[in-house]
Amino acid sequence: MTEFVEGQKAPDFEAQATGDKTITLSKLQGKRIILYFYPRDNTPGCTQEGQAFRDQFTEFDKHNALILGVSRDSLRTHENFKAKQAFPFDLIADSDEKLCTLFDVIKMKNMYGRKARGIERSTFLIDEHGNFAHIWRQVRVKGHVEDVLEKLRSL
Repeated sequence: MTEFVEGQKAPDFEAQATGDKTITLSKLQGKRIILYFYPRDNTPGCTQEGQAFRDQFTEFDKHNALILGVSRDSLRTHENFKAKQAFPFDLIADSDEKLCTLFDVIKMKNMYGRKARGIERSTFLIDEHGNFAHIWRQVRVKGHVEDVLEKLRSL
């Protein structure tokens, strides 16, 4: 898999999301996209990350940014997670890992001494022209949303 770089065109995709939506990246031209990949719904770190995006949603909206969370969970699980946490943004279900593979976020991880395939927490800021404006890999939850917002404001 080729490593993405800032300024490069983001690959187009179509995926199912909460709210019975089909998200197609190319149809979102004119909006800035925050595409964040996280390991699993209803886990502490993923919940904190989603809550941080939720709590700053108005700021992202002021900067013409659409937030989309992605994990391998089902749409049903996503709908419950979104409702429970009152997320004002949609979550994409990537059960078949097509989007995770496209964005190269599936990695071998060490989980309590066992190797397992999982999502490496990553965020992609895509500009209104469909190009990568910034890429974060191996994201740490604390302070991350603030970093994304700061980068968005600088565009």
